Amino acid sequence: MTETTRIGFVCVQSAGRSQMATAFAEQERNKRGLEAEVDIVTGGTAPAESVHNIVIRVMEEVDIDIAERSPQKITPAELEQCDVVATMGCSTLELETTVDVRDWALADPDDATVEEARAIRDAVRSNVQALFDELQR
Repeated sequence: MTETTRIGFVCVQSAGRSQMATAFAEQERNKRGLEAEVDIVTGGTAPAESVHNIVIRVMEEVDIDIAERSPQKITPAELEQCDVVATMGCSTLELETTVDVRDWALADPDDATVEEARAIRDAVRSNVQALFDELQR
């Protein structure tokens, strides 16, 4: 990677999957020493008031604290500045540029059991790692 790559993570509420994806992406960026090469943006099209408790809980299990994070609104204009945007399976996002939009089609963890939320978390982590592997090629 020789120039800055901007990655966006978006879902409707920005209270679960996109929060997990952002946290894992920040971790991957730091682990790979790509702080200067990768910008991360995240948000929701209709943000919730807070991050889902189940999401905070399962992220704590992998030593990532997102309890103080808040869902934020994100606009199509912000996402159109991204190189890659990952939606979580709930977005009606339509961008009119050449942004590489990927739908990860993940279940909503809000009403999930702990086991289901863990599986969603692990799928998010795997997707983020694969995205970083691809971007580094």
